[in-house]
Amino acid sequence: MKISRRNMLQFAASASALAVTGQIPPLLTRAFAEEPRRVIPWKNWSGGQSCTPAIRTAPASEAELAEIVTGSATPIRAVGAGHSFSPLVPTEGTLVSLDRLSGIVSHDAATRRATFKAGTRLGAMASALAERDLALDNMPDINKQTIAGAISTATHGTGVDLGSLSTFVTGLKLMTASGELLECSETTNAGVFDAARVSLGALGIVTETTMQARPLYKLKRRTWIASIEEMLEQAPELWAKHRNFEFYYVPYSGMAIGITNDETDEAETPEPVNEDDEGVMQLKQLQDWLGWSPSTRRWVIQKIMAGMEPEERVDYSHKTLSAERNVRFNEMEYHLPREAGPKALREIIAAIETGNIEVFFPIEFRTTAPDDIWLSPFYRRESCSIAVHRFHEADYEPYFSAIEPIFRKHDGRPHWGKLNTLTAKDFAPLYPKWQDFLELRKELDPEGKFLNPYLKSVFGIDA
Repeated sequence: MKISRRNMLQFAASASALAVTGQIPPLLTRAFAEEPRRVIPWKNWSGGQSCTPAIRTAPASEAELAEIVTGSATPIRAVGAGHSFSPLVPTEGTLVSLDRLSGIVSHDAATRRATFKAGTRLGAMASALAERDLALDNMPDINKQTIAGAISTATHGTGVDLGSLSTFVTGLKLMTASGELLECSETTNAGVFDAARVSLGALGIVTETTMQARPLYKLKRRTWIASIEEMLEQAPELWAKHRNFEFYYVPYSGMAIGITNDETDEAETPEPVNEDDEGVMQLKQLQDWLGWSPSTRRWVIQKIMAGMEPEERVDYSHKTLSAERNVRFNEMEYHLPREAGPKALREIIAAIETGNIEVFFPIEFRTTAPDDIWLSPFYRRESCSIAVHRFHEADYEPYFSAIEPIFRKHDGRPHWGKLNTLTAKDFAPLYPKWQDFLELRKELDPEGKFLNPYLKSVFGIDA
């Protein structure tokens, strides 16, 4: 179709008619029919996962979603923020964005429960709760994910008595392969509920979640520097004493950054300038300049970190627990029996520094409470989590392949949204409810409508 001023005016008039009547005028219908369907590639946040689906769509209602689920090319995979690093999303079939299924649906002031559409980002959810004088009992350190994506992968924060975000879910709606919308809670479809709170998107598409909140509260965040041996020796005492405790080990430094959060009634303090991204890039520069000499690199980093004074900040919980992370990376994280954490981290540090592995991202150490969710990596186990990161432009495989055997030796369960090399034969012994989940998945989706190649390998299903 030739573009001219006349055509533009006709299109404008047709668009106005569409806005007023809701009916698609003939001119627009013909134009869309003449245009071939555009194939739009997709990439996740880090750029490590990608696909070119036959269809990309963003339903604005559950009714629209039902039509897609029952009539679109398979595999059908839902995507939220694209913040998972494992291949959960890629599909050659239909990619369903949850962006238009977002926002708060309702809240109950008496029970302190709030229902959100599945595509709501965690940061937006936290703000909506705060406007109602509510907050979740915990938050992860990144809040860009959607609620559905976060609970489907058991995204978590830190705290020995605090579960993952999935444990705060009291109810959800699940769109199954037949287009049926299941209401799930502890009293309705309870078996599905126990599985659907961490489902990898394999049971269907979550459309709404109801979250248990609590009154809005403030935390005092303290950050300090210590040697890694001092931090590891004190770790059991610190995670028992503080509401939230975590630390980051800076490779080739012998030093760690400790962080605690505890409830307080003190007045908020000014929000400091976030220098995390700048600090990470400075560590990259030191690797680039001094990677040839680990001892010199250690000396320089220690000199820099020795001059860092402890810092304290008071603010509402969702502001102190989550931070901006704009330097892109790929990540592997495993959840280990809590008592195994310090020993495993020592082995990881030794593997990196004796092998002179090229890495500059700090290594993250957190704790999480046990739960009873079927595919939760925290299922009936007090856990600690160790996460390793690789700059998004670099090849992560040599680093992660050197570290993963240490995780596995200590009976680690991988974070569902992070990179790992496990398949069905590896997962089955790690999860007591594995077979129950497989049977439920087959019952809800007998044709494998929601299974991409990666999930088939996870569940041991032949292509």
